Amino acid sequence: MEIQDNAGSTPRRTRGRPRGWDDKTDQNTIKSLDRAMMVFEYLSEFPGKTLSALASELGQSPATVYRILTTLEGRGLVEMDTAEQAWHIGPRAFVIGATFLKRTSLVERARPVLRKLMEDTGETANLGVEQGGSVLFVRQVETHESIRAFFPPGTLSPMHASGIGKALLAEMDEARLDRVFAKAKPETFTENTITDIDAMRRELSGIRVRGFSIDGEEKTLGMRCIAAAVFDINQEAIAGISVSGPTSRIRPRQIPALSGAVIDAANAITGSLGGKPIQRQERAAKVAQ
Repeated sequence: MEIQDNAGSTPRRTRGRPRGWDDKTDQNTIKSLDRAMMVFEYLSEFPGKTLSALASELGQSPATVYRILTTLEGRGLVEMDTAEQAWHIGPRAFVIGATFLKRTSLVERARPVLRKLMEDTGETANLGVEQGGSVLFVRQVETHESIRAFFPPGTLSPMHASGIGKALLAEMDEARLDRVFAKAKPETFTENTITDIDAMRRELSGIRVRGFSIDGEEKTLGMRCIAAAVFDINQEAIAGISVSGPTSRIRPRQIPALSGAVIDAANAITGSLGGKPIQRQERAAKVAQ
């Protein structure tokens, strides 16, 4: 952007855009900051790394990585699990990420839809996105019931044991799924957790056809979740929406009605973002390919 002075003379640049601002050569980059961001981004993709593991995998000295981590920790961008001596993304990173989400309007546009979904179903409504191989919950509208699911914004949950996670996994292509499955063996949380890769692929195939996923006590016994994906203008899944609650209220016979409400809510958010939901016929065609 350019502005002109009152005399209408040569345009002058705004202060936020210095001369040569397009120049990305070494003289205009801060190497130490670039190195710190490399560590931060790597940790967001592969959380739970120890200092020695980070240093080895990034090809940096432990002393350098430690200084970076302690600096980021001071800003709340990373934090250490002292029991395991492992580093994770910190809460401040979510605050910054939430600002981006607000700018892209996903959270704001989902707000009334989540409220309506909670009121229509009587169960807690959730919005989540994929973050570093996990589901990051970014918005929740709680039910008024005394027994309810609780995923405060910023909560991370494994994708293979989450309704939203499985809804997002179902929309990934085979190459991306292979990368997700290759990272680590899925953790077992309950006797219902799907950890076998072939069984998970069959589960995802069914999700693609019906358009919704079910977390049937796969993360927590006594809790059930029904989820569907939200799509952008390119028909790419960018988020998931769900209802969750105790199995005493979300019974198998109620799944058809609840799944319909969840799919309608996902389609409403998709439409508000200018996207187009994938229709059942298109899903069947994707599975057949």
